[in-house]
Amino acid sequence: MKTIQKSQPIKSYALAMVAALTFFSCSNDDNPAPPVNEEELITTVTAVYTPVGGGTAITLQYKDLDGEGANAPVITVSGNFEKNKTYNGVLTFKNELANPAEDITPEIIAEGTEHQVFYQTTGTLNVFTYSTATSNFDSNGKPVGLQSVFTTTGAATDTLTITLKHGPNKTANNVASGDITNAGGSTDAQVSFTLTVL
Repeated sequence: MKTIQKSQPIKSYALAMVAALTFFSCSNDDNPAPPVNEEELITTVTAVYTPVGGGTAITLQYKDLDGEGANAPVITVSGNFEKNKTYNGVLTFKNELANPAEDITPEIIAEGTEHQVFYQTTGTLNVFTYSTATSNFDSNGKPVGLQSVFTTTGAATDTLTITLKHGPNKTANNVASGDITNAGGSTDAQVSFTLTVL
């Protein structure tokens, strides 16, 4: 009985030392794991195109308010583009399932070296180009692409696809000029709109 009473404190002391050493070694880890940058949920993509010299702005919007739920996204284009006009576009991304709704655009700008938006057109739609505004480029001088320019000429009805890439290779062939072919990376968002120029 005395042996058990004497050995019990020794066992407790040994366990306490092991626990303390384990805690000490964990808390002084020289190589902590890097923080995980969680992907944001994007429910709403909005692009507003304002004509140079005046006129009616055109709003393109994609909303998927149940995320990956059963309901189809709502895709709207507020009107037709006019022929022979130049439009300046501004793109925003939001998570409207958050309360309050979260604008993800500032995070994309802050992490500009890791993001790039691509604009792909089909058929007879003219190409969309990047705005030359300095705020449209990352710290390495490569495009983020949240601002674009669309110059119309003749009548057309075709598709514009907007893709937000995470981790693209911005130095690959033609990527800085907006060609998605060699961009790589992963797709954070991709939406398509049918546009009409009259």
